[in-house]
Amino acid sequence: MSAENAKHIHGYMAEFTSVDALLAACRRVRDAGYTKTDAYTPFPVHGIDEALGIKPTALPWIALGGGLTGTITAISMQIWMNGINYPYIISGKPYISLPAFIPVTFELTILLASFGAFFGMLILNKLPRFSNPLFTNSRFDGATDDKFFLYIAADDPRFKADGVKRLLTDAGGGAIDAVMDDESSDKLPRAFVTIAGVLAMLSIVPLLIAARMRVTNSSSPRFHIFYDMDFSPAKDAQKSTTLFADGRAMRTDVPGTVIHSGSEFGPDYYSGIDVDALAKIDPARAERLVRFNGQLPQDGEPTGNPPVTPPADEPVTPPADEPVTPPADEPVTPPADEPVTPPADEPVTPPADEPVTPPADEPVTPPADEPVTPPADEPVTPPADEPVAATAETPAAPAVVDTTPWLTENPLEVTRATLEKGQTQFNIYCAVCHGQNGRGRGLVNERAQKIQATSWVPPSSMHQPQLYDDKYPDGKLFSTISNGIRKMPGYSSQIKAADRWAIVAYVRALQLSQNASEEDVPLSARDAIVPAP
Repeated sequence: MSAENAKHIHGYMAEFTSVDALLAACRRVRDAGYTKTDAYTPFPVHGIDEALGIKPTALPWIALGGGLTGTITAISMQIWMNGINYPYIISGKPYISLPAFIPVTFELTILLASFGAFFGMLILNKLPRFSNPLFTNSRFDGATDDKFFLYIAADDPRFKADGVKRLLTDAGGGAIDAVMDDESSDKLPRAFVTIAGVLAMLSIVPLLIAARMRVTNSSSPRFHIFYDMDFSPAKDAQKSTTLFADGRAMRTDVPGTVIHSGSEFGPDYYSGIDVDALAKIDPARAERLVRFNGQLPQDGEPTGNPPVTPPADEPVTPPADEPVTPPADEPVTPPADEPVTPPADEPVTPPADEPVTPPADEPVTPPADEPVTPPADEPVTPPADEPVAATAETPAAPAVVDTTPWLTENPLEVTRATLEKGQTQFNIYCAVCHGQNGRGRGLVNERAQKIQATSWVPPSSMHQPQLYDDKYPDGKLFSTISNGIRKMPGYSSQIKAADRWAIVAYVRALQLSQNASEEDVPLSARDAIVPAP
């Protein structure tokens, strides 16, 4: 074969009719020292890599490198974004929280590992190839049907045309053909280049629009792709709404809701109120409270728990907003020291020998020529449009007295485990506003003060004297945690009742820690007390 013809040979290809014959030929070619070889089969053949002597691919290492790059990038990105550049204040959790970083880290790891495997495969296989010299041989079409082919490339260091043909013939190959180089043009079609260029130019347009919007202002509202995400109908805690008749956005449990766990405890445990004591002063409210905690039936259904009834020798005091309606056949007898008020449409005729006393809300108009002299023991009330001079004797407005019989003692046994549980729950749900020391300087409050939020109500300090157990019973503190107060939402749907009582116990421990005396410290631990400087 002349040198002119040899330079056009790309390699030699032999056809085989069975897998076993192909594997045997591959082993023989491998043992002969040829390394630039390949086999083509219509289906995967186990062991063909070993038969050809192909070394393990570097593709797994490329995928591993891509995955590790994604892991490091994701963790570094979140540490910088969430912990350094713009710290995320979320329920008192640490700024750098690896468990919270796992979802993003997992996604970026898988993404870059997939990219490494995909593009690494293309590079190692020298793809894409728009033309392959093997396609010039019409027999090669059988590789996708029922034929098997073994190929030896001409750029193999041991390649000699005569020796390769003899080796393939001895290995049992048939139809041994020379594969010639594809001398067709390797340039891309002009139309393909034009289309690719136009698409590349169009892909820059969205980037230019985004860059322009970043540096300019507009009087038009922005376009909302997901309108409900930008304008969510959700309401914050303690907000009003027109969706419900009572105007409250926060919804309480439906009356008669059955407690699925912890039903062995009574309504005292779930409300923080001594229901038996409440029944004596407000039986209607006590009954509603018991019914709300699932202890009474609805619509007359039988139950083993009777309604709360006050003792027979104690009067029933109805709620302040409900009138007392006597039986129809009994006259109404007012107390001896209270006047009888007739119906509004009937005049009052006093006895002839008694003076007429006008109603308290009507002024007395004396004759024009007589001065008004008030009684000596009554103060003079100036007209509404005249200022009143304050005096030391002016009484203050009466304070609102809470007559609810709150539980004064925690129903849980206060142990070290209880306090540790309470501390955990307090740090999760309460410390974000009240601070870990309970002084009301949590992260959310600091953020609100920093941005000067006008509607923010600062959280209470747990160390105010009016919040100690002698003025603010444990049951009332439990109710506040459960139902909320002011801007603080209720946590009964998020924290179990036992954990709420544990928080109450921990708050009392916090208060005691700021006001403890040496007598409160066990004798065995007093030696460790370090006097304050």
